[in-house]
Amino acid sequence: MMKNILLIGGSTGIGYQIAELMSENNKIIVASRNAGNLDTDKVTHLEFDVLKDDISELNLPEQIDGLVYCPGSIDLKPFKMIKPENFEKEMQLNFFGLVRSVQGVLDKLKNSQQASLVFFSTVAVKVGMPFHTNVAAAKGAIEGFAKSLAAEYAPNFRVNVIAPSLTDTPLAQKLLSNDDKREKMDKRHPLKRVGEARDIANLAAFLLSENSSWITGQVLGVDGGLSTINNN
Repeated sequence: MMKNILLIGGSTGIGYQIAELMSENNKIIVASRNAGNLDTDKVTHLEFDVLKDDISELNLPEQIDGLVYCPGSIDLKPFKMIKPENFEKEMQLNFFGLVRSVQGVLDKLKNSQQASLVFFSTVAVKVGMPFHTNVAAAKGAIEGFAKSLAAEYAPNFRVNVIAPSLTDTPLAQKLLSNDDKREKMDKRHPLKRVGEARDIANLAAFLLSENSSWITGQVLGVDGGLSTINNN
């Protein structure tokens, strides 16, 4: 059955891969600031800035069966260098943008037989990592929000969170900008490589499909074993 799936911020990286994976048998709508490399013959692109625009004003279908919230950042700094406004910026992009988006399409999600919502966290919420205080705080809010939302709207919605480790996307360019950096990051993971966007997109596609119809309220790590295995 063809579904209407809304990706917020899906023109690059993981969101782009999700759109590529799912456009064959579903109607994919990407709401982002620009279309990037999206194939607009297969995907509908709507110009949207999560920090400025009201999603309820977009021309969206009356029924939304899947919602994926992709915006995020990698702004790693020592805590003493992070100003309160930096924390606020992270929360606006990662958390409050998500809250506004879900509330803005709530009625359309309710029209689905069982909508699936997919959000993104980070391995750094489960595993304490230096220089991640602002990112981990914002993503931690998403995990708590998702579990409560899953409880409140079951069985109408399913809500799950994917928590990746470092993934080779445009956001991670600074951390993977040369062979030495990449080798160092590869070695940190038990599976000896950083993630690829498709690694994460494969799980998102599964969570959006009927194959995951008995999964909700979960935080699922896709992290090369970093959060659960110590083989160093």
